[in-house]
Amino acid sequence: MKRQFIALGLNAFLLAFGFSAEAQQPQKVPRIGILELASPAASAEGHKAFREGLRELGYIDGKNIFLEYRYAGGRLDLLPELAAELVRLKVDGIVTRSTGYIRSAMKASKTIPIVFAAAGAPIEDGLVSSLARPGGNVTGLALLSAELDGKKLELLKEAAPKLTRVGFLWTVGSARADRRVEEVEITAKALGLRLQSLGVKGSDDFDKVFEAARNAGTQALSLVPSPFLFTHRALIFDFAAKNRLPAIYSTSDFVEAGGLMSYGQDILDNWRRAATYVDKILKGAKPADLPVEQPTKFELVINLKAAKRIGLTIPQSVLYRADKVIR
Repeated sequence: MKRQFIALGLNAFLLAFGFSAEAQQPQKVPRIGILELASPAASAEGHKAFREGLRELGYIDGKNIFLEYRYAGGRLDLLPELAAELVRLKVDGIVTRSTGYIRSAMKASKTIPIVFAAAGAPIEDGLVSSLARPGGNVTGLALLSAELDGKKLELLKEAAPKLTRVGFLWTVGSARADRRVEEVEITAKALGLRLQSLGVKGSDDFDKVFEAARNAGTQALSLVPSPFLFTHRALIFDFAAKNRLPAIYSTSDFVEAGGLMSYGQDILDNWRRAATYVDKILKGAKPADLPVEQPTKFELVINLKAAKRIGLTIPQSVLYRADKVIR
């Protein structure tokens, strides 16, 4: 009996110890990759908003989640290798934004969940099967960029009422860009504006496109957002300033970097909302079943410093409607 008692006691001890050891096993901390074309400084606000979104959901970088940042520094050719590097790290998900970045991530992995914070034409670009049922391993937040082209022209005309000719700067080969030129011409005519198509395919095209704009008497610019144009934003800002041209963009990051004005969805809000996708995926949801969200928050941002550089006085009626004014 004594020997049986000792044996039972020993078994109970070992069993309890086993449970205790199992309970103390460290849980795997999820690792999320962030794939970015721009530099850390240019991407800082968006990534800060993403971290804030995670924090609201209980995730703290470095504690119960690890964020792996990869920056291409404006070089599109580096994106595929950076995406592959994140895959080799066996991240639990990749967060990125525009079409070029997303495609690089998709080529790197067909299984790791990919969340985009801003995609202008996710269906047309072949990123998802539909907004309601994305399919595959990709989902996120869409942009309404093309739908706002006409509104941007209206705001440009209000900011500079004497405008008669506007250059429409776009990236050749980007989704729907050629059709956007045709569609926005309808609005331009209704506003009494002549639209000049300024398609840019590579870095070497800017000089000849800008020269064509000068020769045609272009008085303002409206840009179709793309990673390529954002990467070369300094050239655009310089051309606009030297020729005293008001320019309107679709996202506030152009204005924060020195552009005149923008109208479009709140990109920082998109980054913040991207955190909810990460949370759902880490809890077991599949990207294929998470609908792509449409934007719900829009903003008008005006940079008065940029206005002063080109000698433009923004009417008070426009300033009153601005969500943010940079002074």
